[in-house]
Amino acid sequence: MMHLLTFLFCLFAFACLAASMDRHQQAVWHREWSPRTSRGLRVAGWCGLVLALRLIVDQDGWGLGLVRYSGLTSLAAGLVFGSLIMWQRRAAP
Repeated sequence: MMHLLTFLFCLFAFACLAASMDRHQQAVWHREWSPRTSRGLRVAGWCGLVLALRLIVDQDGWGLGLVRYSGLTSLAAGLVFGSLIMWQRRAAP
């Protein structure tokens, strides 16, 4: 259960980090958000990653926790990246 929660935090964090970038804002919403909103998303993304690290290390310890955290962040980043690619290809004529 804790791994699923950690994965969801990682997924949320990478989605926030992607949404904070001007390039992805243009691709998905066809406009750029204010710098304040982008900064808030960036802070939320980094806080989500730190919280996910805290959760997994508290459960599994530093040795195995960092390994599992690395795997979960890789999976979450890949899903967000793949989703952005699919979104852009579907929106293209």
